[in-house]
Amino acid sequence: MFISHHWIRSWYDHCYRGARTVFIPVVLLLMLPAQAQVADAKAEALVEALRLSAPKTGIPNDGLYSDWKIKPDNIARWSKRCSGRELTPTEFESNPLLARQILVCVMGRVLREQFAASNNNEVVAVQRAAAWWMTGDPNQYNIPPTSVYTLKVLESYLRFF
Repeated sequence: MFISHHWIRSWYDHCYRGARTVFIPVVLLLMLPAQAQVADAKAEALVEALRLSAPKTGIPNDGLYSDWKIKPDNIARWSKRCSGRELTPTEFESNPLLARQILVCVMGRVLREQFAASNNNEVVAVQRAAAWWMTGDPNQYNIPPTSVYTLKVLESYLRFF
């Protein structure tokens, strides 16, 4: 049986182009869970670094809740966004596992935003996220006194990697 060069070339082009157009999206899809896991691990490390860097006010009823020292209005807003249910500060404080999950949800989003804002510079992204946590303004990350705090958070964060 004679197979023309044209037929072979057409078959090769069809297979090669088809494989390439299927291969790239499949590889990208396979990479997404790994990237999500990395992002989750980084968010978890950031949340723990924030806990370790929380201010020690020495005042028993300082108006801040949990090991992270969070304002009550943030607890209500963040718990509603991330768990679908608005928690009271007491509920939040009494359930550290749920509190951590909510904070990973909140800070994961913030950290991803700060990665983008810092051209994927992890050190700057962590500092910007810490500044957001402290002041609500990530641009304060390198301005005293916020910069002292953001460096403390960064130091704690880097211990996990």
